[in-house]
Amino acid sequence: MFGLFEKKSPEERLLESLRKKNWDGLSRAYYDLGVAAMEQGDLSRAVLWLSRADTVYSASDKVYKKTSKNRLFHDEIVTDCSDRIGELEDAPLLSNQIVEQIEEKAEELEDIPVRVWSLLTLARLVPVGEKLAALPGCRVLGALGQCVDLVLKSFQEPVSPAELDFLRRVCGGLYELSDAEAFFAGGEVPCAAGAPLQVFDLNALTTLLDIEGFIDGQLRALTGYPNPDDGAVIPCALLPDYWARTAGEDIASIPQVRAELDRIWNDYEWVRSGIDWTQAAQRIDTYKALDVFQPG
Repeated sequence: MFGLFEKKSPEERLLESLRKKNWDGLSRAYYDLGVAAMEQGDLSRAVLWLSRADTVYSASDKVYKKTSKNRLFHDEIVTDCSDRIGELEDAPLLSNQIVEQIEEKAEELEDIPVRVWSLLTLARLVPVGEKLAALPGCRVLGALGQCVDLVLKSFQEPVSPAELDFLRRVCGGLYELSDAEAFFAGGEVPCAAGAPLQVFDLNALTTLLDIEGFIDGQLRALTGYPNPDDGAVIPCALLPDYWARTAGEDIASIPQVRAELDRIWNDYEWVRSGIDWTQAAQRIDTYKALDVFQPG
């Protein structure tokens, strides 16, 4: 059976595995696509596919227990996949470079400006979440807009216990989704850029966990246990997995990506100059209505 499976192309095996909910086979198809992309020098897609393989086999105990030598995605491949991902962390890719640049700039700022910088990116992810919330198991993504409003409010006035509980529930829901079949089972919605948007496109830059970490960090700050915000969510509206999957080119040359980079650095200059909360609310309202996929 495995021999017949292997004779099919990785693309064919990917579609078949999604249809049959064969997560072991899906992990192996993503791995094979990643290895092929890496060998061809297509490093953006290598990161895309290998990271997806890693997420699928790591997300489910049932899948992980199957990773023995008589499975399609066995221990040696798991190790090789992790090694390749580690190697690609040093590759000259926009997704790596922007993280380094943001970390450097965030170190120059006080904690609240970094949190507001992060919040501005989260506001741009609100329309993305609203679209994806229509998919089975993804309803929590529709709550990002309310989270943005509450975090903004929390900088200026107390929030109620009920509002704190809401933020905690969203954190829990995001964490659960990051490990759920609904995340990697192929769900997709129409997208203004052309090709459908997949919920699994949020796998890049560990977006779900970075959003969860940002909201949790704000909760900790509000309840007396602050941790400095590391700005991890700031690059997430670049959505590099979508562009690597659909465009097949250096994502830095894509107009929507360039526009998002401009927004990131414009936001940085704005928070660095001093935060006006009325202006912050106006900026956030604009971002919550923005479709980051819409051609300029």
